[in-house]
Amino acid sequence: METESEPYVRLASLRQLHQVMADMNTARSLADTLQTVADGVVNALGYEMAGVNLVRPDGDLVVAAFSGNSAAEALITGRVGSREAWDRRLGMGERWGDLVFIPHTEGWVLDDDDVPQWFTDGPAPRFEDEWHPSDRLFAPMYTPGAPGGSCGELLGVISVDRPRNGRLPGAWGREALQMYAFQAAIAISNARLRSNMQRALVRLEREQQALRASEESFRQAFEYAPSGMAIAEMGGEQHGRILRTNDALCRLLGRPASAMRRYSFSDLVHPEDIGTLLRTSAEGGRAELRLGRRDGSYVWVSLRNSVVADAADGPRFLLTHVEDIEERKRRELQLAHRASHDSLTGLPNSAELRSRLAARLCRRPAHALESLDAAYGHHPAFDGPTGHGFDFAPGAESYDGYDHHVHTVAPEGEQDDGTKGLAVLFCDLDGFKSINDRFGHNAGDAVLIEVARRLSQGVRDGDTVARLGGDEFVILADGLGRADAEDLAVRLRNEIIQPIRAEGRAVRVGASFGIGWAHCGMTADEVLKSADERMYVEKRSRPKQHRRAG
Repeated sequence: METESEPYVRLASLRQLHQVMADMNTARSLADTLQTVADGVVNALGYEMAGVNLVRPDGDLVVAAFSGNSAAEALITGRVGSREAWDRRLGMGERWGDLVFIPHTEGWVLDDDDVPQWFTDGPAPRFEDEWHPSDRLFAPMYTPGAPGGSCGELLGVISVDRPRNGRLPGAWGREALQMYAFQAAIAISNARLRSNMQRALVRLEREQQALRASEESFRQAFEYAPSGMAIAEMGGEQHGRILRTNDALCRLLGRPASAMRRYSFSDLVHPEDIGTLLRTSAEGGRAELRLGRRDGSYVWVSLRNSVVADAADGPRFLLTHVEDIEERKRRELQLAHRASHDSLTGLPNSAELRSRLAARLCRRPAHALESLDAAYGHHPAFDGPTGHGFDFAPGAESYDGYDHHVHTVAPEGEQDDGTKGLAVLFCDLDGFKSINDRFGHNAGDAVLIEVARRLSQGVRDGDTVARLGGDEFVILADGLGRADAEDLAVRLRNEIIQPIRAEGRAVRVGASFGIGWAHCGMTADEVLKSADERMYVEKRSRPKQHRRAG
């Protein structure tokens, strides 16, 4: 039964509610609007705590505003609950119009989900209409459109906790909260619209200011840029012709601005880098290449392109930013060389040797080639110098992905049958340890350096001389037959055994060579092991000799 004072209380609450709704629609920002919504639930509707959960662009809901308890506010504001968990909450419990009430008897299943939540401590209810500390009440907010708002898109959810009178809200309280959520949705939507319009107006004003100052700003930025800048024609018969350059680019290339206007970048680029330049897209394209200086030298630069059009979408020009990267490129080349070459001799190291070997070998063993010829037929047009030029049959793109791969094959038997292959000469120095022991490591290093020099001079351009480690060297020589490889080993051995000056004295070392052959189907380690084993076979077959180290 309603007491005499309750109508007056409701009237005061309605006046306060109307004032809060007015404040919601006059807040200066979206953040102020959200906070006003949360404060209004506490101050005008009589709940102890309230939070506004706002739907983010990704669909999840974030606690965007909170009121009623500063400790709870600091704990959960900004925390996010998944949309899946919220949909579960809004689909259970009791429906009070658009409101969702989940009594404590059902809500316990939600205690462990990811939705930020809080509870007001209080006594257990004594009567059926009293609020339980674990009860939950949600007021969904939908975008305005259909009557009641319930047909719109979910904008957010107002979560409330414990009415101050300790009782479940009655018909008036439910209607007031539902109406408040509807008005809050309108206020939040309007605040978002105002915010977007304000940002658009600010952006438009800035764009207008930028347009008014663009010519002067561009001129100064272009002329006084610390790195090179150029403007070139885009489209037409003179596409790419340089129209304008700044002082930095002229200094970098040693060419006056008047001379630069006679060129395009394709005229200045290093011949080996013309493909890189042509593959660089006009809009947002980047490339690292070499440009020619007036003195005939080249400098490494980074090019970055962008397209510039006038305000009326008229002629389009190519703006190219040119940055000097000579020093960085030099460091990169030095680092790459250090990683792949022996620091003492300057020869390729073990890793680089294996990489070069692996690049020549596919996984298909030699016997499989004959099977493929039988299966797909043999055609002279597909032959390379080995008789199996490409790893595919007529009419097929490839057998197993090795497009246009020239197979590496090896001579068969111990006699020279005329087959040319990739010879792998494993070289081990004889007597080197005694030099280290007698004369020290400096003398040993001098011997290794000189042996590396003699090996490098004794092979052809394109052959590889690598230091495998210690006093072991490996030579890769392509296109040799058995007799050629044996002749090469003899010549290199004769060069190595000549006296070597080390630490002011002449010393001698011997050399043992093992000749292996690389062919597809082998791994790099298998090739090296084969050459190493042949070297030890040769050592065991030679009569023992007593040499002096120096």
